[in-house]
Amino acid sequence: MLLAIVAFATYSCAPSSSTVDNSSSATYSSDIKPLEEIEKPSPDPRVGLEAGLFDAEEAIWNLNLLSQTPPPKDFVGVTNSDLAFKDNYAIQGNYNGFMVWDISDPAEPSLVVDFLCPASQSDVSVYGDLLFVSGEGLGGRLDCGTEGVNKAVSEERLRGIRIFDISDIKNPEYISNVQTCRGSHTHSVLDDPKDEENVYVYVSGSAPVRPEEELPGCSSAPPEDDPNSALYRIEVIKVPLDNPEQAAIVNSPRIFENLTEAPTHGLSPADQAKIEKAKEEGAFVADVFGRERIIPDRIIQPMLLNIAKENGREAPTAADSTTLRNNLQDILTERYGSGNDDDEEGDETEERGPNQCHDITLYPEIGLAGGACEGYGLLLDISDPASPKRVDAVADSNFAYWHSATFNNEGDKVLFTDEWGGGGQPKCREDDPYEWGANAIFTIDDNKEMHFQSYFKMPAAQTEQENCVAHNGSLIPVPDRDIMVQSWYQGGISIFDWTDPKNPVEIAFHDRGPVDSTRMQMGGSWSVYWYNGAIVNSEIARGLDIFELEPSPYLTQNEIDAANTIKFDQLNAQGQPKYDWPATFALAKAYVDQLERGRSLSPERLIAIRESISEAEGASGSEQETLLSELADRIEGQAAASEQTAKMKKLTSTLRDLASK
Repeated sequence: MLLAIVAFATYSCAPSSSTVDNSSSATYSSDIKPLEEIEKPSPDPRVGLEAGLFDAEEAIWNLNLLSQTPPPKDFVGVTNSDLAFKDNYAIQGNYNGFMVWDISDPAEPSLVVDFLCPASQSDVSVYGDLLFVSGEGLGGRLDCGTEGVNKAVSEERLRGIRIFDISDIKNPEYISNVQTCRGSHTHSVLDDPKDEENVYVYVSGSAPVRPEEELPGCSSAPPEDDPNSALYRIEVIKVPLDNPEQAAIVNSPRIFENLTEAPTHGLSPADQAKIEKAKEEGAFVADVFGRERIIPDRIIQPMLLNIAKENGREAPTAADSTTLRNNLQDILTERYGSGNDDDEEGDETEERGPNQCHDITLYPEIGLAGGACEGYGLLLDISDPASPKRVDAVADSNFAYWHSATFNNEGDKVLFTDEWGGGGQPKCREDDPYEWGANAIFTIDDNKEMHFQSYFKMPAAQTEQENCVAHNGSLIPVPDRDIMVQSWYQGGISIFDWTDPKNPVEIAFHDRGPVDSTRMQMGGSWSVYWYNGAIVNSEIARGLDIFELEPSPYLTQNEIDAANTIKFDQLNAQGQPKYDWPATFALAKAYVDQLERGRSLSPERLIAIRESISEAEGASGSEQETLLSELADRIEGQAAASEQTAKMKKLTSTLRDLASK
């Protein structure tokens, strides 16, 4: 096994935060650095990693990999998808169903149950004792059977949301489902604080509309021809908590009204050259969702076998290959749609905007959601959970497919990801434009309008055999900073600071070499989230990774400790919680570290503050209260003159809260 963890002693062995010798105020040293002085590993160790499935070479910086656990037998070789969390459990979706991991010991997670129930892509969410699972694949069955559905119209098919009772998480009980016309590619669970009896599930279906013969009421006609069309809308499911088996669609809001076709950038020169070369070499090339693509062997070979069988042969011949080549476009259009369902009706809607969302990220505390919807990023008002309304929309010619959104904690910024290439193609090659397949960061003003600030993309060049574009991630609750961990498929995971929305900076990463160095094999990070101090990664091919943050000059131990005071009972990928840090000494020290990083206090002043906090932490009762109050008074008196007045006030507030405990 070739396993090379690339470590950098400069950082991994660095002190946990600022280093202050309390024995002598004359001695002061610190490794805390402003982000503009960041020292990245050079050359970037992610470039040129050796390939392998479970023995790929690895590179890691400012993270510690605690465990890597392969999937159970029935899930090996099948795509692992999204994550949800409940108590000490991580629930991991898989195109074949879902797995529940006990992550109480993140160094040794244990499999609690693997539940076979195919219906890609099996995105998961939890609410209390309920588990929601998305189903979109044509082979998904109502009974969770593994034999698939081979008929074009079938009463056995499940496309929509499955609901499980996980009050006994070791024995999930399948209790209900809600069928939808386009299935559920993803979904989001909305807990309305004004409604304790129900939760709401927003469903994003991206597959072609199913036949009305299979699900009455389903129509792919343009809305002007059929007001009940399943296009240009999302579904809102209301789930009665006492009777989840009565869950049902209560609204299908048309949040895309009046949006026009978004600008596109087409193929990169490298991609166009690749397609032309593939054609010359006889590869199968077809139009998928409006763009020429090389159709991979994993799709071509089953088609060839079917044609051969229809012609009474066990192995395909050249004639079978010709037959497939002549009919490939029709087969793919029937299977995946044209990318614009209106075209099937011959409707003249070429200038119409998106007809579906990929992800909708809900942030109930600020009453907003971020919709990543084909060619647009939307801002939605969700104050009425059953009737979300669009309040702003942005498009960008550098974006190909708006995939997901993440707000900062204050809700005055939002970051959208571009899943350029659909997640199965390399878009982090050396010649790929930085702005393509990246993140776009926007500020949100008081009128709920978004304003573009900058792009961020995982910066290490990846190979032709590594699918790499922006994908799922979450905020890490470091106080007063916008720090996010994000998956980039086979680009690995990246942690970056976007507190300054115009200058996002990478501060940590982990990456593996490609699954296969000779051909594209799906793998890499599908999604990665911070949950109660652990960073949990759903690796598409390799299972479950769990990391912890390592302190560095750009993220101190005090900041990590303050982040780890945030605890959740549950967390969903597309349900963003608001962080509210308790007053702790870790929080106070984190603010002091940030004041040092901002270079707004002298070394002598920093020493004095740290010594005072240390003295107070060692005291108790009224003595501690007095020490904290006196320190708060001193800092408060200097706050107005500081270049970091707001942070000084937060430090003061924290000290006073500690004093009042």
